[in-house]
Amino acid sequence: MNVLIGGSTGLVGRKLTEALIRSGHKVTGLSRADFSGPEAALIQKLGKVEVVINLSGAPIVARWTEAHKKEIIDSRILTTRKLVNAMASSAVRPRLFISASAVGIYAEGEVFTEENAKIGNNFLADVCKLWEGEARKSPADTDVAIFRLGVVLAREGGALQKMLLPFRLGLGGPVAGGKQGFSWIHIDDLVQAFLFVIEKNLSGVFNLTSPEITDNASFTKALGKAVKRPAIFPVPAFALKLVFGEGASALTSGQKVLPYRLQKEGFVFQFPKLKEALEDIVRKK
Repeated sequence: MNVLIGGSTGLVGRKLTEALIRSGHKVTGLSRADFSGPEAALIQKLGKVEVVINLSGAPIVARWTEAHKKEIIDSRILTTRKLVNAMASSAVRPRLFISASAVGIYAEGEVFTEENAKIGNNFLADVCKLWEGEARKSPADTDVAIFRLGVVLAREGGALQKMLLPFRLGLGGPVAGGKQGFSWIHIDDLVQAFLFVIEKNLSGVFNLTSPEITDNASFTKALGKAVKRPAIFPVPAFALKLVFGEGASALTSGQKVLPYRLQKEGFVFQFPKLKEALEDIVRKK
C-alpha cells in the first residue's frame, strides 16, 4: 500500500513511517516545500496513494504571541486544506484520509468519549474545530478518520522527553495544582492504532488516548516512581504564565478522554496503564 504523510519528520511521523515500512507499505513524506509549492506538484505526489495522513502542526507549548498563534492555526488548517483540495483535483483519489486533531477540542472537568462529548470554548478548542472542519471537506469517495491525540509518551521526543531530566534530578512536581485532566497514550499504542484503522479501513472520530483516566498530579506521582525520585516540587500557574503568557493554558488545563471507538472496534492496548507505560519508556535504552 502507498501511504503519503504530512509531518513525517516529527516524533509521531518518524515512528509511524518506520512501522508502516516494517509492515510492507511504501511511505512518502511531505515537506514544508510541498505545502508551499504549486497545487499541481502536490497532486502529482498523490499519484496512486491509497492513504493520506496529515500530522503537520507547529508546537503548542510556547509563548502565544499573535504571530505564533497564527502559525499554530496555519500549520494545521492550511496544510489540511491544501491536501483536501489536491485530493479533490486528483484523477485517482485515496480511499482514506487520516487527519490529526487533539483532545484539546473537549471541555474540561467531565469524562468524554467520541459519542458523549462537550466541545471546549477556548483557543485550542477553536483550532481543533477549524482543523477537523477542513478535513471533513474531503471528496465524498475518500473516507475520513479524525484522530484526537492525547499527550504522546515517548522517550525519543515530545513532552515526556523534556520532563525526564528534571524528574531524575528530583525536581519534578504537579503543575498548577495537578487537578487538570491528563489524557495520554504510549507511542507504541499510538502507532499501532494508526495501523489498525488503516488495515480495517475505519472512518470517523477516534480518541487516541489510553483507557485509563488520570490527572496531572497522578501522572507526576507515577513518573516520580518510575524514575525512583520524589516529585514534590509543584509548578505554580503564575510561573508558567510568566514564561508562556496565554500559552500556559496548554499546561494548566487538560481533558479526561476515553478511547471508546478504538475499543469498540476491537483494538487492544499494549500499555493501558500509566505505571507500565512509564516504566517501559524509562527503562528503554
